[in-house]
Amino acid sequence: MKYALAFACTLGLAAPAFAEAHGGPDAETVEKIVALLAEMECQMDPDDIEMEDGGYELDDVICKGGNQFDIELDADLNEIGRRAE
Repeated sequence: MKYALAFACTLGLAAPAFAEAHGGPDAETVEKIVALLAEMECQMDPDDIEMEDGGYELDDVICKGGNQFDIELDADLNEIGRRAE
């Protein structure tokens, strides 16, 4: 059991580095996206940020009022699409 917990912790710490090495957004971009969402009164799990077609797809974004969306951003973090979930 303790080995399973240690392994899970190790994976958790390695996940951001793995994402960056395999085309995921870097930590600075994730911080900018989280700040942008805060301005929009929205939040999401940063693990649900995907790089796609030169921009970013944000899955399962929860906004004020409880509405849930998938949001698309271009490479400059401008919103280019939003789809209600």
